[in-house]
Amino acid sequence: MSAHQAKKRFGQNFLHDPNVIDRIVRTLNPQPQDNLIEIGPGLGALTAPLLARAGKLTVVEIDRDVIPHLQTACNHSPDLTIVEADALKQDYRQLAAPGARLRLVGNLPYNISTPLLFHLLEQASAIIDMHFMLQKEVVERMCAAPGDDAYGRLSVALAARCQVDYLFHVGPGAFKPAPKVDSAIVRLIPRAPDFEIADQTRFDELIRLAFSQRRKTLSNALKGHISAEQFTAANVDPRARAETLHARDFARLCAV
Repeated sequence: MSAHQAKKRFGQNFLHDPNVIDRIVRTLNPQPQDNLIEIGPGLGALTAPLLARAGKLTVVEIDRDVIPHLQTACNHSPDLTIVEADALKQDYRQLAAPGARLRLVGNLPYNISTPLLFHLLEQASAIIDMHFMLQKEVVERMCAAPGDDAYGRLSVALAARCQVDYLFHVGPGAFKPAPKVDSAIVRLIPRAPDFEIADQTRFDELIRLAFSQRRKTLSNALKGHISAEQFTAANVDPRARAETLHARDFARLCAV
């Protein structure tokens, strides 16, 4: 079968380093009872060892041209289920057996990583955990704490929805074609925060506004949305900047 060319429109960079693949599989440690879903399997470099370890696997792939390569990589196994779909539109809850929850894994295209994360977290009740390869810079933003240079809207939004762990770095040479950026493996475990969010939509909107003008003080960035009295009631300093606030601080602001 001829070599498959990566497609820019799908943000494809195919993983090929056996050491990285082995480390991902060992980190994930799939079990036969797992409902395991791989997003964007590409040519199956990770798919085949995952299938061998788990015994069964479902993959979600948008590029129909890679499907024959994928089937070949997995020796046309009947235990591989291929769902030809856009990962951003797929209802993952439909892929779970009744009463079961999913484990998700994938080398995610960089161009859809953030919207895909939020699409998945909207379905968090059906998900045990997620192990993803992403651009290293994005993973650093996901894991950042208040005061860190990388801390921003994504950090706060994720802190309110899941536990995020930076697992390990992956260099460009692990891919074909080699991307111009470094990558990293991240683990997300959906969970409720240890504080109450009165209104999730308002919470997300306040974060968006606060970080859209991050050099401004909160009183300026949230002008017309949070009054001086509300800052006082929430015990949040209006002269502070967004990057100094914890997710729980934004939760108090959205409750007043």
